[in-house]
Amino acid sequence: MKKLIILLLVAITTQAQTPSTSITVGHVDSLYSNILGETRKVWVYVPEEIQKGIFLPQRYPVVYLLDGEAHFYSVMGMVQQLSQVNGNTVLPEMILVGITNTNRTRDLTPTHSDYDPFGNADFLKESGGGEKFTEFLKKELIPHIDSLYPTTSYRTLIGHSFGGLTVVNTLIHHTELFNAYVAIDPSMWWDKQKLIRQAESVLKQKSFQDKTLYLATANALNSSITVQQIKEDTSSYTEHTRTIFQLADVVKQSSKSGLTYHSHYYDRDDHGSVPLISTHDALRFIFSYYKIPMELNAYLNKEFDITTVLTTHFNTVTQRMKYQVLPPEPYVNSLGYMSMSLKHWKKAKSLFQLNVKNYPGSANVYDSLADCYAAMGEKQKAIENYTRSLSIKELSHTKQKLEKLIEEEK
Repeated sequence: MKKLIILLLVAITTQAQTPSTSITVGHVDSLYSNILGETRKVWVYVPEEIQKGIFLPQRYPVVYLLDGEAHFYSVMGMVQQLSQVNGNTVLPEMILVGITNTNRTRDLTPTHSDYDPFGNADFLKESGGGEKFTEFLKKELIPHIDSLYPTTSYRTLIGHSFGGLTVVNTLIHHTELFNAYVAIDPSMWWDKQKLIRQAESVLKQKSFQDKTLYLATANALNSSITVQQIKEDTSSYTEHTRTIFQLADVVKQSSKSGLTYHSHYYDRDDHGSVPLISTHDALRFIFSYYKIPMELNAYLNKEFDITTVLTTHFNTVTQRMKYQVLPPEPYVNSLGYMSMSLKHWKKAKSLFQLNVKNYPGSANVYDSLADCYAAMGEKQKAIENYTRSLSIKELSHTKQKLEKLIEEEK
């Protein structure tokens, strides 16, 4: 199934768009929570199937995003942009689940507390429902998403402010729930820094092997005060930022825990602006191993063994993500046609054969291999593969190509 190829860049397959007067990004899902005693809405984005109906459906890792109504669109755009199936891909395609709020203070605080260093104690009355909220995630929301959407076992949790507090609490006390955790300017001052003390104890006792934490700290003070001055200060003025630095120190001192960890101080961003840039940096850190390690010349070099590089690379990705990750069918398909356009027949054939090996249930992979054989003049092999393609799925253009070849062979 030949597609347009952009030479000097990795070919990207495209999908014809039906004219519309609106742009739809994701949809609203809901479920009733017996644990919380209320209906909860979530915003869900699932990657579009490229050339739907041609390539085999895929399964995707999932990002769970707290304060979904505030951050869903920016994170969705980021994931979509950075996971485009081409040679510059730096993230896997992922499902995004934005969890919207009903009672934010209740759900995103792990313990009840009357302590508020900022002098606004009224909002604390309903605090402390964080453990029930985590139980909702574990027993209701995650199973709901897994039952309805094409998910894999790899999950990431992202939260900002109170959401960041929830992320840290989940990492420390419910480590198994997620593979990666992103805590953005978390409210570590909560309950007189109780969670920091718990983290210090737990990190010394429990293994966090194969878990990842990205910790972002904003310049919430918006002044010329230095990091060292913040750390040495004892006033409520610096408490929010100071306690995040304290958590960072605790994690750094717990190197034997096995936790993969990075922290960054965003001195040019305040509490409100930091989520966008830190989420980008966090995802790049978490999936730092995902980008395919090939220079542009590799795609244009007739003798370069792309199939071996792809197989080796995605074996590494598989080891890191703990489930089998194959070179994407659309990407390999496009590379094959690009190689054909350059008359790199050996390379093209090896790429199409790689897709046949990895996606034997796809009609497309046999059709594409047949196109390659036909272009190479190996008509009998082309006929065999067109026939195999049609045995999986009847497509008119495949049938037309087969009939033409059979007529030529008479």
